Amino acid sequence: MIKNIFTNSFGILFSRITGFLRDFLQASVLGANIYTDIFIIAFKLPNLFRRIFGEGAFTQSFIPTFAKSKQKSIFAVSIYIRFFIILLVLTICVYIFSQEFTKLIAFGFSNQTIKLASPLVIINFNYLILIFSVTFLASLLQYKNHFATTAFSTALLNLSLIIALLLSKNLTSKQIVYNMSYAVVIGGSLQLLAHLIAIKILRLDRMLKVGFVSIINKKNRIKDDIKRFNKGFIASIVGGSTAQVSAFIDSILASFLVAGSISYLYYANRLFQFPLAIFAIATGTAIFPKVAKYINSNQEEKAKLMLKKSFWILLFLLSFATVIGVVFSKEIVWLLLQRGAFEARDTIITSQVLVMYMIGLLPFGIAKIFSLWLYSTHNQSIAAKISVISLVTNIVLSLSFISFFKVVGLALASSLSGFVLFFLTIKYFGIKNFLDILIDKKYILIYVLFISLTVILSLSFKGFLSAYIQL
Repeated sequence: MIKNIFTNSFGILFSRITGFLRDFLQASVLGANIYTDIFIIAFKLPNLFRRIFGEGAFTQSFIPTFAKSKQKSIFAVSIYIRFFIILLVLTICVYIFSQEFTKLIAFGFSNQTIKLASPLVIINFNYLILIFSVTFLASLLQYKNHFATTAFSTALLNLSLIIALLLSKNLTSKQIVYNMSYAVVIGGSLQLLAHLIAIKILRLDRMLKVGFVSIINKKNRIKDDIKRFNKGFIASIVGGSTAQVSAFIDSILASFLVAGSISYLYYANRLFQFPLAIFAIATGTAIFPKVAKYINSNQEEKAKLMLKKSFWILLFLLSFATVIGVVFSKEIVWLLLQRGAFEARDTIITSQVLVMYMIGLLPFGIAKIFSLWLYSTHNQSIAAKISVISLVTNIVLSLSFISFFKVVGLALASSLSGFVLFFLTIKYFGIKNFLDILIDKKYILIYVLFISLTVILSLSFKGFLSAYIQL
């Protein structure tokens, strides 16, 4: 388990570092203005669908059903063909009704801005089919306990965007965002190529070939598998997408605020996603296939033991990241983003938004691993119920806070909804089961000492830095 978590974390860390380099260049070249907002919105729509259908609902429904299926090759190919057709039709609709789709995600934009953004939405949406294919292949690789390709391949998208930004330095803002949009498609193509190579090396291509050849004559053999997948998938769309939908809603509401608000949310959320990805998402991805296998083979105690180890590892790592993110919010934003078109005022607002996001790091991260129990036991409907309640909480709080706290209030609302997600997830996992994991005197004592020392050292070091850095 530790090896898989380390591989996943290191790969995601590498991808996030290249992501920060991309954000660094983007902030320097474009700053926080209407063109940055336009690109973020254009990329947000395919990225939202990717996370909901690809990373969230698909993976959480596919892996448990795939693990249980006796006709794995036929089942896998059948699911891929269905999704490919659906996404192809959706992409064609975006081509035809690009302005209408753009209004859906940024109806606070003026008509002129919508016209500027809609061609970019079309270009970026091509990424969706590419990245779904990547997610499908990644699910097969995860089942075989191969995580490196998926973890590292995200860097290919970032590297593609970095090259586009470097080549576009002396161009107009409009030309830059077009080049970045084409780079998104190129990056997605490179990710797909990397996964195809891994599938070939692990000889999973043979299984897929058998599935394509046999699907017409033997599709009746997977009826129960398809029913099981369909039953969980719709619920998983809701259950696995709270954070993504929350960020999506934040962007819509931010489009009504001053120019640059979407960018502040974007940059702060990117920084928040860094520890969430390299710790919580990496851990969840690494242990999910095994948790699903243990539960499907009636070895629940082994699954609980894996969750316990993961919980304590995450509690230490996420708590450390939370303290660092809150205490050094201004310094982090200043170091990574403040240069070129990204000014001191942008740093102050972005750091305030970051603090609000960091409040939700622990609940979102811990809920991530305990939700695996619900998906592995085919309780996607319960996960969906939890997610809906959390999402409604986020919407109500966002509408309540936006008038008083502006963009900062949107981030705070998102974090508070994370606490709702956490408490309800633990409730359905089982309060007693969670207390069995939590009540460990040795770990509790070490944790209290660790977090106290972290806070003291962080505040001391911040005082030392303040003597040299004026923020």
